[in-house]
Amino acid sequence: MTHSTKRGAALVALLALGAACSGTADRLLTVTTPSRLADDQFLVPQNASLIVTSAIADFECALGGYVVASGLASGELADGSQTAARWSYDRRDVLPVDATPATATCTGLGVYTPISTARFTTDQALSKLDSWTDAQVPNRQKLIGQAALYAGFSYVLLAEGFCTAAVNLGPEMQTAQILDSADARFTRAISAAQATSDQPTLYAAYVGRARARLDKGNKSGAAADAALVPVSFLLNTSPDPTVGRRSNRVFAENNSGASGVTIAPAYRSLTVGSVADPRVKVTDNGRLNGDQINRWWIQSKYTSLSSPTPVATGVEAQLILAEATGGTQGVAILNTLRARSGVGLPPLTAAEAADFQNTIYSERARELFLQGSHWFDVRRGNLTLTPTPGTLYPKGGTYGTQRCWPLPDVERAANPNLSS
Repeated sequence: MTHSTKRGAALVALLALGAACSGTADRLLTVTTPSRLADDQFLVPQNASLIVTSAIADFECALGGYVVASGLASGELADGSQTAARWSYDRRDVLPVDATPATATCTGLGVYTPISTARFTTDQALSKLDSWTDAQVPNRQKLIGQAALYAGFSYVLLAEGFCTAAVNLGPEMQTAQILDSADARFTRAISAAQATSDQPTLYAAYVGRARARLDKGNKSGAAADAALVPVSFLLNTSPDPTVGRRSNRVFAENNSGASGVTIAPAYRSLTVGSVADPRVKVTDNGRLNGDQINRWWIQSKYTSLSSPTPVATGVEAQLILAEATGGTQGVAILNTLRARSGVGLPPLTAAEAADFQNTIYSERARELFLQGSHWFDVRRGNLTLTPTPGTLYPKGGTYGTQRCWPLPDVERAANPNLSS
């Protein structure tokens, strides 16, 4: 065989090998990824408990991010990072185009997408449970109650955090409409919990519905629900410090390093009279944050990455009841909360009792510190914004007047029922 013949044969062999490799590559590229399951493979009756548990985990992650983001917006926290994408929360000037509030994960302090994901998966779980039978799913009614409960809280976060929202590519919804959706799901949870004697779900749903009704201004309805919850009741998240999205987000952002958030000045060294307020325990950590601007103050409400975050509590129910009833009864409720074990604070002064509504907001700010409630209180109560709007923001720009976040552009772009 001549040299040129050998070269030709080699070329033919290479071309054949290339064709074979190309075919192999094409086949490899079209293989279905084994780690991904189609909906119809996962959403089956035998997975009902896992479906609900997964949806609850989505909510818990969304809640963690919301607590920190809303804490920045409401003045509980201040941003101590060098990450400019987060400053709009702190500065109260989030824009519809901003990526972090719209599309970031819960661990990245996103809010709209994580809350919307939790709302979708909890609603989806509820819909599937409705389509199955008790024979197919053990404890089906109890699971219905749990799915409806966390769906309700997901709608509450959407309503309280955002000026408007949209659900399942539907039209733009106003706050009252979103709260109505929350109310309906809490009502469903109450019915299912009563049928199964599921007391934790029942009490949590009463708290959630009372919260939604107070948000709408329905004080009588809020009081009726709140009165049914014992003050000792507590429903927490179930954190896992080994999994980022399930660890305590406040501790991760505030206590785990200087390049996160700090406690805002308004929440440092709070007292009742001359007594330090044990409900807002914060400490100067003795140095600046990573931005080299803010002093690094840390909270001790959550003591580790494994600390749970309250979802619904009897204390919150009592605060709702106090606000909804007012007068002598409202004052008595607040005095009882102040005097309880572990708090031990003096009763309301005559001036505090006379200025009852502002006192309620102050007590809520302290009792529900870093639980994700204060952002909507700032809005519904038209509370004074701190720092004052127009004040220079130390990392650029000025503090804004925002009291709710705008519907993100990504929702408008993807939703045919919304105008551009």
